[in-house]
Amino acid sequence: MKTSLLLFFSFLFLSVQAQHLSESAEISVLTVGPGTHLNDAFGHNAFRIKDFNNKLDVVYGYGEFDFEAPNFYLKFAQGKLNYKIGKTSFDRFYRVYEYYNRTIKEQVLNLSQDQKQRLYDFLIHNYKPENRAYLYEFFFDNCATKIKDVAQIAVNNSIKFNIPEDYMEASFRTLIHENLNRNSWGSFGIDLALGSVIDRKATPEQHMFLPKNIYKFFENATFGSDETPLVKESLLVYEQKPRENSSNFLTSPLFVFGIIGLFILFITYKDYKSQKHTKSLDIIIFSITGITGIVILLLWFATDHTGTHQNYNLLWANALNLIAVFQLFKKEVSSWFVKYLKLLVILLCLLTLHWIIGVQVFAIGLVPLLIGLFVRYLYLIGFLKKY
Repeated sequence: MKTSLLLFFSFLFLSVQAQHLSESAEISVLTVGPGTHLNDAFGHNAFRIKDFNNKLDVVYGYGEFDFEAPNFYLKFAQGKLNYKIGKTSFDRFYRVYEYYNRTIKEQVLNLSQDQKQRLYDFLIHNYKPENRAYLYEFFFDNCATKIKDVAQIAVNNSIKFNIPEDYMEASFRTLIHENLNRNSWGSFGIDLALGSVIDRKATPEQHMFLPKNIYKFFENATFGSDETPLVKESLLVYEQKPRENSSNFLTSPLFVFGIIGLFILFITYKDYKSQKHTKSLDIIIFSITGITGIVILLLWFATDHTGTHQNYNLLWANALNLIAVFQLFKKEVSSWFVKYLKLLVILLCLLTLHWIIGVQVFAIGLVPLLIGLFVRYLYLIGFLKKY
């Protein structure tokens, strides 16, 4: 029993001692380049704590989540999913990103011993099970912004983020598009789900929701009354090897919706020539646009996501289409239905105006579909007026 107690308290003592960094310890910010999928297309940031005197070389990073969490998909859609701070060895961190061929850059922070200890203590405290989870927010509370916020804690909020030389004003959506192919399904989904709130200009500090901008701003940052450079040394830990671009235009949104738009125009032309009404096409159009409108409304009003507000995709994906579609099952439509079609044409014109003046930028893949809808609605107005 005495031996067991001695071993226990010895282990406890060593654990406590290991939390005190030596004078040679270094804390750095790691910036990982983008991957090949939407979930890693924007890169990643993490803290590296290196103290060889204490045999310590660990990485703390924010933004992990658990697929096994109860009601995972519902919470994710509602914006109520808790993310976590993660911890791993630097060796494992390096091997993972080397395997996925993603660049790793390191910036050693120019901190005093007390500041290093304060930052490390915060991470240890934050990693405790009861503190580990936090409510993720893509633009203001993600793996990159957490790095900025924790670094500020270490130096009593004295960091001054100077503007990088290559800085250009941009909206949140433009900053997102810099990391994505505009004609990709990832970009299409973002442009469909996120509203006009992300088309406003981001402040310089708000640019740091992207990991690559954490690197740029930290490189130019100073702190304290004497404006000490925040970064002492910058290193390229791993450089991405050249890789082929796997994008295929034949599976892109622009091509797919181009085919759909041409199909709508073709059926409309045939109807015009034969003076008929292909109701099945319009039932599909009204059903799909109506369901899409319901989803957009739910993202706007039934979730905690801030980026999904004021989404003018509702100008083409009108939720009321789910009510109007029942008119198409009748032998003769009501008189209000023609007026409703005129409203849909006006809404498409408003969408174009919103796009031109910059109120909201829409997915480029939607263009052929919107043209097809515009022509189809005009034909239906003229055709149904005769009957």
